Parts: sequence; structure tokens; C-alpha cells
Amino acid sequence: MTRYSPERKETVLKKLLPPHSLTVSEVASREGISVGSLYNWRSQARAEGKPVPGPNKTSDEWSGEAKFAVVVETAVLSEAELSQYCREKGLYPEQVKAWKQDCLEGFNSNPERQRETAKQSRADKKQIRQLEKVFWSNGTGHFYERQYS
Repeated sequence: MTRYSPERKETVLKKLLPPHSLTVSEVASREGISVGSLYNWRSQARAEGKPVPGPNKTSDEWSGEAKFAVVVETAVLSEAELSQYCREKGLYPEQVKAWKQDCLEGFNSNPERQRETAKQSRADKKQIRQLEKVFWSNGTGHFYERQYS
């Protein structure tokens, strides 16, 4: 079994990204590496949080994990460095900024969701009070079943 250096693997995996955007099969035949090895390398890189394409070719169709990996990778880059990074990956700085905003919005609370949660909480408390009344109303402190309509 042939062993490949991490640098070689990284170079080969870059061919799957824009601007090349080659398929796994194309890279395998050009580089003389088995298709299975390339899929394995791609999975390992994705598990390490590196942005690599999945079955979807365009960057807008990348998984949330891949987009998040790009946001994390570019968080400390200057504007010039971000532009260079994007040229290498076949992305636009605007895409990365939009993905970053999407990530930040995920951490912010949604007012509608907060209202819905508060409404559900009030309904739950009301039901608990009703059940406590039923529990204690029989005088023994023992719970008995009662039908609600």
C-alpha cells in the first residue's frame, strides 16, 4: 500500500476545490490514486474541520459544517488575506461574510421563538396548577384519574 505525505494529500484535495473543481474520479485518474483513497482523504479532512466539497459542486450548496469551517478559518484574516483565501478556494468574500452572519444569527435568539416558548411555558404552568388541584382535592393527597375536556 502506497503512503502519501500530508502535503501531497492536501495538494490533491485542493484540486477538488475551485477554481479546478474536478470530480473525485477525474483527480483519481490524473493523479494515479484510487477513488476510495480520495473519498477517505476527503472524509478525514472534513472531520478535521477543513472546507472540502461534498457531493455538491457549488459553494452555496456546501454543508453547514463546511461553511462554518470556512468562517472559523477566515475569522482572523485581514481583508487582503480574506480576498486571497477566497481566490484560492473559489469563493467570494461576500459569501464568507454572509455565512459568518448566518452563524451569528444562529446564536442570537429569535423573538418569535421566545414568544412561543413563553406561551408554552404559561400553558404548562396552568396545566400543572390544574393537576395539583385535582391531586389535593380528593383530600387524601393521593392522585386519582380525572377526565379533562
